[in-house]
Amino acid sequence: MTARGQDEVDRIVDAWQRERPDLDVAPLHVLSRISRVARRLDQTRGTAFARHDVEGWEFDVLSALRRAGTPYELSPGALVQQTLVTSGTMTNRVDRLEKRGLVRRRPAPNDRRGVLVELTDEGRDLVDAVMADLLAREQELLSHLPTRDRERLAVGLRTLLGELEG
Repeated sequence: MTARGQDEVDRIVDAWQRERPDLDVAPLHVLSRISRVARRLDQTRGTAFARHDVEGWEFDVLSALRRAGTPYELSPGALVQQTLVTSGTMTNRVDRLEKRGLVRRRPAPNDRRGVLVELTDEGRDLVDAVMADLLAREQELLSHLPTRDRERLAVGLRTLLGELEG
């Protein structure tokens, strides 16, 4: 922020208003900031993941299994649904995680053809460590925003996301 309280997005919006006064550039005030925050968040998450030698996609799969609760297992279809990837991609990901000893496949008890993907103890320890590190870093990102503002922002973003995903 500059002394006048302007940030880079304000300068971009001002320039567009000057160059194209016929356009309503108001969405840039919100969406350009969201884009910039997303880039910072990606950098922060990348740092946390690198510290634990884990890729973002690995964390996605491991955390989906961890959130499932004991016994920390899901079907490949449930993992596909939670991580928004294709079944072929998930098969490849589970193969790679299995080679690292972070998950294992086991037969589904009620379906002879079915398989469950289960988080190993090593996988659980890893995802727990990454999550703790990630939350500490994300807390730092938000540390300058008062709690009340965080709550209002969360409500506004929930509303926006609901409309976009609805």
